[in-house]
Order: sequence, then C-alpha cells, then structure tokens
Amino acid sequence: MTKTLLAEFTAREGAEDEVARMIVEYAEKVRQEDGNLAFDVYTKEANPRAYWIFEAYRDEDAFQAHLKAPYGGPFNTALSPLIEEDASVLTFLDAVA
Repeated sequence: MTKTLLAEFTAREGAEDEVARMIVEYAEKVRQEDGNLAFDVYTKEANPRAYWIFEAYRDEDAFQAHLKAPYGGPFNTALSPLIEEDASVLTFLDAVA
C-alpha cells in the first residue's frame, strides 16, 4: 500500500531564500530514491513562507528507507533553526478513491 503524507513548515522571516535553496536540493535527492513516487513542493499563495510538501512512497518499506537516507538527518538539522515550528508537521494520508 502506498505511503502518502503532507509535510508542512513555515520559513522564518529572513530565512526564505535559504529554505527555498535547501528544499530544492533535498527534493532532487528524494525524487531519486527507488521507492519515491512523488515529492512535490508547494508554498501557500497567501503566505509564500508556508511550505506544503506532498510525498508518496511505493510502500512502508520505501518510506522507512527514505527516513534512513544519509542526507535526511543533516537536512532536518539544518532546517530546524530556519523554520517557525520545532520540526516539519507530518500528516499521513489515506486515499479515498
């Protein structure tokens, strides 16, 4: 079964350019993962500092492999002081149709 989620965070004022650069680089790596089906990065039209990232993985094993990728920890460590939340807020999704 596909593992799908929405990750949300808000860049701190003044960190917008750094966060944008980081997430673009990170997205390129994640999209190359064998089990990644989607890693789509959006900002809210009304608040371009607010990010929504739609992620889909082939299955739970692919998602777990994503979590263990060597670039994930360093990305999250570098992102943490640049966002308003303590960490990305994850919402796991189930398909309806």
